[in-house]
Amino acid sequence: MYMLLLIGIGGFIGAVLRYSISGWIQNGLVTFPIGTLGVNFIGSFFLSLVMYLSEYKELFNEETRIFLTIGLLGAFTTMSTFSYESFKLLEQKEIVLLSLNVIGTIVLTFFAVYLGKFIVVNLWR
Repeated sequence: MYMLLLIGIGGFIGAVLRYSISGWIQNGLVTFPIGTLGVNFIGSFFLSLVMYLSEYKELFNEETRIFLTIGLLGAFTTMSTFSYESFKLLEQKEIVLLSLNVIGTIVLTFFAVYLGKFIVVNLWR
């Protein structure tokens, strides 16, 4: 029950942050979902940091790791929103924007994971 509470609290915080940060990044852009792309990048980066800090540096205990990864970052990242917005671009025949969104999300989130691992393995002291 304690773990579920941790996940729920983290999820609440992550969802509020996603709404706030995504809206701030989007800031008036109507067609291209840059806010979703932004939070997916940020979420992937921080998930990578937490997981690699746990694995390589043993910085987080299990409860903290679960709170941050499953709770906070699980609610913060928005792959379901990404999928929906991408499908809407397809329906609107915005093939260039669809391609930018899909490729951008995959490349940037992979880069974010690499960047997080690189920081932990090579720069974290």
